[in-house]
Formats: sequence, C-alpha cells, structure tokens
Amino acid sequence: MVDQLIRATAAEGGIRAVGAITTRLTEEARQRHKLSWVASAALGRTMTAGLLLASSMKTPQSRVNISVQGNGPLGTVLVDAGLDGTVRGYVENPTIELSPNQIGKLDVGKAVGNQGYLYIVRDIGHGYPYSSTVELVSGEIGDDITHYLVTSEQTPSALVLGVFVDTEGIQAAGGLLLQVMP
Repeated sequence: MVDQLIRATAAEGGIRAVGAITTRLTEEARQRHKLSWVASAALGRTMTAGLLLASSMKTPQSRVNISVQGNGPLGTVLVDAGLDGTVRGYVENPTIELSPNQIGKLDVGKAVGNQGYLYIVRDIGHGYPYSSTVELVSGEIGDDITHYLVTSEQTPSALVLGVFVDTEGIQAAGGLLLQVMP
C-alpha cells in the first residue's frame, strides 16, 4: 500500500482526526541508515508523529522539528517534517538492539529511556518559531508526544503510533492523531 496521510473532521469541526500510513517511509529509513529493529521502530514512530503534527499547520513552508533525548542506549532521535509531506530523521545509535519486552514487542521505551526531554519546534516560516520542552513520561514516542500536546499545547489529544517488523523488514507503520478542538 502507498504511504498516505488522511485528514477528517467530525462534530461540526469539533473533532479532528489525522491518520498516516508510513510503511514505505519507515522501510526506506531502515535501509538508508542501517537501523536495528528497535531503532527502526523509534525513528518510524517519530517520523510519523512529525508528519501528523505538521499536517495541522497553515503555511506551505511550515516545519515541525522533534528531538527525543532520553537516558536509554538509543541516544537522541531527531525528526524534521513539513506540511508538504517531506520528512527526514536521524538516530544517534542506529545499531542498538534490545530484547523484546514482556509482551513480546520491540522495547522502544527502554531504548529511548524514560528520563529525559522531548523538544518540539514549530516553525511557520516567518517570525520566531514556537518551541516547547516537556519531560519524557515513558520513552514510548506516542505517549510522550501525547503528553506534549496535552500539557504544552493544551489540546485534549490521543496519539497512537506503531511499527510492525519481521525478518524481511518493515511490514506496517503508521499512526492516528485524534484531537478535540476548542
């Protein structure tokens, strides 16, 4: 399936939903950066989140920068995403691999670490960019960015991100952002 971003509203514009399929994007990043499975999941989730956040911006040159700096072995995860659908990312230690967690899933939370900071910069292309910093709550990228949306942007939100891998590569990646608008 082709990567895509889908936007929707409900309740007369009171609820906003944005979904993204980013399987090919995540597989391309895995191959280019020679990422381990857990690094692929962390970067794939963060790139998807960047695209979802950028989708709400208004001017064509708008960008969102995400920096996840936790105390885990993965190091810093950086992503730059634009309203135009462009995205790029980087993982400081791309070869780190960890055993699956207790429920058999990639342990992104342990790889990122649960102590540290999430930095988000929104740049609309002119004037000063809006920047915010929040503490990590779990190292699971979706939980941390949801925490940012609720505390910093003060928008009731739910964010679900996922990357499914097998021995052949990335089989599925994507995310869904739901927000109650003021």
